Amino acid sequence: MAQATILVVDDEQLIRWSLVERLSQEGYRTLEAETGAAALAQLHDGVDLVLLDYRLPDTDGLSVLKEVRRRDPDALVILLTAFSNVSTAVEIMKAGAYHYATKPFDLDEIAVLVEKALETTRLRREVRALRANQAKPWSIDKIVGSSPAMQGIKDLLAKIAASPASTVLLTGESGTGKDLAAKVIHYASNRAAQPFMNITCSALTDSLLESELFGHERGAFTDARQQKRGLLESANGGSVFLDEIGEMAPGLQSKLLRFLEEKTFKRVGGSQDIQVDVRVIAATNRNLEESVKQGLFREDLYYRLDVLPVRLPPLRERAADVPVLAKYYIDLFNQEFRKQVRGAAPEVFEALERYPWPGNVRELRNLVERAMLLTEANELALRDFPMLQARPAESGGMELAPGGTNLEQLERGLVVQALERTQWNQTQAAALLGLNRDQIRYRIEKFGLTRS
Repeated sequence: MAQATILVVDDEQLIRWSLVERLSQEGYRTLEAETGAAALAQLHDGVDLVLLDYRLPDTDGLSVLKEVRRRDPDALVILLTAFSNVSTAVEIMKAGAYHYATKPFDLDEIAVLVEKALETTRLRREVRALRANQAKPWSIDKIVGSSPAMQGIKDLLAKIAASPASTVLLTGESGTGKDLAAKVIHYASNRAAQPFMNITCSALTDSLLESELFGHERGAFTDARQQKRGLLESANGGSVFLDEIGEMAPGLQSKLLRFLEEKTFKRVGGSQDIQVDVRVIAATNRNLEESVKQGLFREDLYYRLDVLPVRLPPLRERAADVPVLAKYYIDLFNQEFRKQVRGAAPEVFEALERYPWPGNVRELRNLVERAMLLTEANELALRDFPMLQARPAESGGMELAPGGTNLEQLERGLVVQALERTQWNQTQAAALLGLNRDQIRYRIEKFGLTRS
């Protein structure tokens, strides 16, 4: 750690002098103040620790402590007090002091306490810096797209991030970027330094999802050999992203609603209420209003989540962003695959804009990634995108591509081949095609495919 700066605040000159002398011998840079106002006037980013008298001529030490904590949450404060009763100690620690020392104090003990406090400050700042670097890829200006639809989304995400709202609902088709939007909201907010936890509600059984969200007590069920903190507890101060919330079972919906209304929950098998402060960001590609009408989703939970709704537009509604996104992914995969592909031929971008993108941005990324992996040229050509090789004919139908087949025929053939090669394992077939499970399901239904 660079030379630490310690601010000594006490109205007794002898105490200030003795502390400054000892701290200087330890190699620290020191500042002095005899009043609260003088102390606050010297605060700046370089102050790592404050040794603060409990009683000052113009104010009390607790007021100064709170202001120091407000200006720099990483700077620690050690209160110097002539009172050693328990109530005073509790008051000091509740106000956010790192520790306290009772007058008359031993300078050797103060030196040890200062060393420990500075180590804590260093670790806090390292964590904050790491989290700040982690947040950079998720800043709002990193969202690719300048169409009116996306500009509106960026503006809305910025407003939501700055708001104190505890719930957000992201809706949109699969692959529209709901997970990205959730991270942008978190990392653009004042919760950015705290954890971002996420879970896909459809990926776990009901009981396991409940345990993952709320935690469990030891012995709550057969394999619960020890107590476990859930995501809500682990994310205290931060955000929890619940993807595919439309798949959540009714019983668990009820427990989530109680948490959103009361800010408390019980671990599975527990009796103690646990209170946390988290922002819940939920996402779904389902029409939740329709799910409510069908009795599949609680109406009260829907309205509780729908305080700040954000609809992510499908890629076909912002076709102007397609070439920009394609160029972005070409640059991305140039770095990842150590290639030097300059771009794509004009007819590639034309075909990309015409394509309906049922898998949205995720599908575009997959197609560009596959093309970049397979190409040996320094520019992507239409042949690198088999699914894009058909183009609208003047009559309104599909003009045959050079291979003698149209787009849907080619797409159907690829899906059938992948399913047959994997004995109809949809996950493996999707991986062969560079798709995800939702995208291959869409195509199976689209082409009416059944296993013979």
